[in-house]
Amino acid sequence: MKPILILLTALLLASLDNVHASDFAAQREQILALAKLTSPPAMQSAAGYAAEDDLKAIFYDALPWKGRPTKVFAWLGLPKARAGKVPGVVLVHGGGGTAFKEWVKMWNDHGFAAISIAVEGQTDERDPANPKAWAQHTWAGPSRVGIYGDSDEPLIEQWMYHAVADTVLANSLLRSLPEVDADKVGVMGISWGGVITSTVIGIDSRFAFAIPTYGCGHLFDSENQYGRALGNNTLYQEAWDPIVRMPRVKMPVMWFSWPEDKHFPLDCQSASYRATSGPHMLTLIPKMGHGHPSAWNPPDSYAFAESVVREGIPWCKQTGVEVKDDSIQVMFKSSKPLDRAVLIVTSDSGFTGSRNWIESRATIEKRGDDSIVTALLPSGATAWFVNAHSKGLTVSSDYQELK
Repeated sequence: MKPILILLTALLLASLDNVHASDFAAQREQILALAKLTSPPAMQSAAGYAAEDDLKAIFYDALPWKGRPTKVFAWLGLPKARAGKVPGVVLVHGGGGTAFKEWVKMWNDHGFAAISIAVEGQTDERDPANPKAWAQHTWAGPSRVGIYGDSDEPLIEQWMYHAVADTVLANSLLRSLPEVDADKVGVMGISWGGVITSTVIGIDSRFAFAIPTYGCGHLFDSENQYGRALGNNTLYQEAWDPIVRMPRVKMPVMWFSWPEDKHFPLDCQSASYRATSGPHMLTLIPKMGHGHPSAWNPPDSYAFAESVVREGIPWCKQTGVEVKDDSIQVMFKSSKPLDRAVLIVTSDSGFTGSRNWIESRATIEKRGDDSIVTALLPSGATAWFVNAHSKGLTVSSDYQELK
């Protein structure tokens, strides 16, 4: 190729790179603009759903999709015993889920107002034509298309754009209720809802706390279906990956999962919480399972939220870690007594959800305001974390890979 052609080709490629960079910058700004959905959306009772005390099914107005108006089906509930304004939480389901009334009740029982939203245009009734699917309502917006499978669509037509908008609008609705303390509304999402939660907390700074469960960011290099789907998806990497906005996250976040999870590996989760600006707490429960009840039945999410709305900080957080040869020390600061600890370790490599994780002995002692967990790493260890326990609660140290 002649030098002039080489130069022209290089200039053309550079020009295209600049156009693409400009496009992604504009898309990131478009996503951030969803934070402006601060006005509470119009709300209507959902006909045919019986109210239970302060628990009711509703629809609320959402963004138009393909030129059509849309609404979101949700269950909205207030705790029975109330003295003054109560804290609140927005609940976002995972794949195959919906707006779960039971989940709202559980948060109500812990003193929180709660709204559980359906982010794929569905209700909580089964489709008569397909009992395995949820019935779609008249005002449905987009449904999820695989793993960001609609990335070729205009941004405002994509499912994640609407799922995030639905979550921001649910926050605006819940915090507008006279019974709710607007400064104490958090968000919890499970699986795909965890991905949505990881995304929205970098957009809507009004959330007082967040609990992304299983789902996280930095999925493009995961050694599973997410890495295969997103490894070449530049839109995800440049605009949708929660990591893009994690430095904006200043509210306390509890990252909730288990080491054997086959969907969201510990290294991707670790990359997510290490990128935040605010305090984080990690809870990894071995053999927890991946599912909605597996996520909402343990007491950990409720204890975390209660500590943040009452004390302003998580009830426990890691304050330091030291590794020397085969000895590790982890320091925790906790408002609850830590009564025992265990080392969780693996000698396997590769995808974290497929590794064999083994519990090993650890000791815990109190030193002033800190609790110190000490353990010995077995020969050949490749990754580890420690779990400390306070009665039925678990706090984990940050996940560590060994070179």
